[in-house]
Amino acid sequence: MTTYITTPIYYVNAQPHLGHAYTTIVADTYSRFRRLCGDTVRFQTGTDEHGDKIVEAAAKEGVSPKEYVDRISGLFRDTWPLLDIVPDNFIRTTDRNHVLTVQKILQQVYDKGDIYFDEYSGQYCTGCERFLTEKELVDGKCPDHLTIPDEITEQNYFFRMSRYQQDLIDHIKANPEFITPERYRNEVLSFLSEPLEDLCISRPTSRLTWGIPLPFDDNFVTYVWFDALINYLTGLDYPGGEKFDPYWSVAEHVIAKDILKPHAIYWPTMILSMGLPLYQKLHVHGYWNVDETKMSKSIGNVVRPAELVEEYGVDCLRYFTLREMSFGLDASFSSEAIVARKNSDLANDLGNLYSRSTAMLVKYTDGVVPEPVSSEDDTVLRDLAVSVIATYKETMADFQFHRALQAVWELISQANKYIVTNEPWALAKDSGRTERLHTVLYNLAESLRLLTLLLQPVMPGTCKKMAVGLGLEEGSPLVTDLTSCGAWGKLVPGAELRKIDSLFPRVDAKKKKQPVKEESQKTNNKKKKQNHSLSEEGGITFDQFQQVELRVAEIVSAEPVNKSDRLLKLIVKAPEERVIVAGIAEYYAPEDIVGLQVLIVANLKPVKLMGVESQGMVLAAKVEEDGKSRLVLSAVSASVPAGSKVA
Repeated sequence: MTTYITTPIYYVNAQPHLGHAYTTIVADTYSRFRRLCGDTVRFQTGTDEHGDKIVEAAAKEGVSPKEYVDRISGLFRDTWPLLDIVPDNFIRTTDRNHVLTVQKILQQVYDKGDIYFDEYSGQYCTGCERFLTEKELVDGKCPDHLTIPDEITEQNYFFRMSRYQQDLIDHIKANPEFITPERYRNEVLSFLSEPLEDLCISRPTSRLTWGIPLPFDDNFVTYVWFDALINYLTGLDYPGGEKFDPYWSVAEHVIAKDILKPHAIYWPTMILSMGLPLYQKLHVHGYWNVDETKMSKSIGNVVRPAELVEEYGVDCLRYFTLREMSFGLDASFSSEAIVARKNSDLANDLGNLYSRSTAMLVKYTDGVVPEPVSSEDDTVLRDLAVSVIATYKETMADFQFHRALQAVWELISQANKYIVTNEPWALAKDSGRTERLHTVLYNLAESLRLLTLLLQPVMPGTCKKMAVGLGLEEGSPLVTDLTSCGAWGKLVPGAELRKIDSLFPRVDAKKKKQPVKEESQKTNNKKKKQNHSLSEEGGITFDQFQQVELRVAEIVSAEPVNKSDRLLKLIVKAPEERVIVAGIAEYYAPEDIVGLQVLIVANLKPVKLMGVESQGMVLAAKVEEDGKSRLVLSAVSASVPAGSKVA
């Protein structure tokens, strides 16, 4: 199969921001997914470089429009490698071949009689670079730029867009997936329910020269949208190029909702006038808000992709944007949200599963993937993997990236539970259960392989590391071919693991200090009296016991404390995350306890142990055996929500 996926070409009146990054990450992820499915893929992006706003922006910087667009277009081109985005083609509307293609199409449409000359009076918004209808104005202003349009009367060329209105309506109704999600399809049909005005497609050179000259009248330049939209054809060397036939029939455009009208109405009617088949799909996503406020240069909350990559890492950013936004709806960005995703989903869930599984393989099978023995005990994990793969394929193809990732995380969660349930460390102590140990470890290794395969389009850099750690060669079908290897049991025993760095180091979020309430002298005296009573009577009252807050906590990560043979630094969820330092290193290896549910004292005053602040205490039983004592962690008899209070 063949895939042609495009982003809009970004207008260079401003530098790249999170919105640009998200659209391009989506297209890159989709292109990688289609390649994973065996498709021949072409992925295109680029920059839109003509029009009034470019002239204004260049004038503000005191440079020519050409100097200005060269610089900003370069910023976009340089941003994509930072995000691990790899387009097959980067197009600029100032490219010579694009200019020639636009002029050929203009002449073709003009010769057909679909372009005519007329005088027009209307409300012109410079920000939109188009005339607005009275219906579009809100309180006399452009709803997007909140400015009063200029009343302009001038002679221009017009495209007979209205001629193709009914053809477009019929196509949309006959092809429900032409515009997705459905809410945007309905929005377009609603707009088309009213008579469609013809489109002004020129600007007189008396007020704008920075544009493509009309081939039939050099006193005018092309309206920026009629110029820009044609890039999707220019990138296929239209007309006559070898790429056109195989790719145009499957063209899919990804856009944000603010440019729905040009892509869903202007562009299809232009294509119909050219006599070409319409593109296959238009995928429309929502806006990114910053701390619940729409991202805007004017209020100074624009988020730059390069800064995010530097602070959080490229794969964390790619994962966050795809997981956080339900495609088609608006989403909100905040530093707290991305840190939470990194610490919880990536470091705790995926990172710990990978590190503890590979650590046990190194410890118990010398880092070699063992031979499994079939067991009914493992059907839950295997069946879930099969279900997750099916859901992943369906939702990724349908641009429901957040749902695809939710499904993958179900597999991660089940694999973590599988470790806790099967206790490989206990199996390793029983020489009669070696086959079972090897089966459990193989299943964990196979889970990691499938995760590496499924997450490759979203986090390519991380998955490359994971594949190396699993002993797989670069480009191995086991992690690059969903068609032949997207099934359970493809990992061949005998692969030798290799050491890699931690996948996702945790980010220390700033801790908010709670205000300390001053206690009255009366309260202090009462506490002293209670403590005195305790020492005299040798017991505590029920009221005193109620002051101790016991909770169930889940251990989400564990590591040795530097320069200590006795202490482990635990990060537990109870339900908030906290650090607890526990003196259990002599009895438990870190990888053996991640995922366990234990009991903690949650309201102890924080103390520092070996330089690490401990925010609680883990309860353990002291057991005497053969004259030696050891600690056994407390637990509950059934899985309960982290943070549940002990009554």
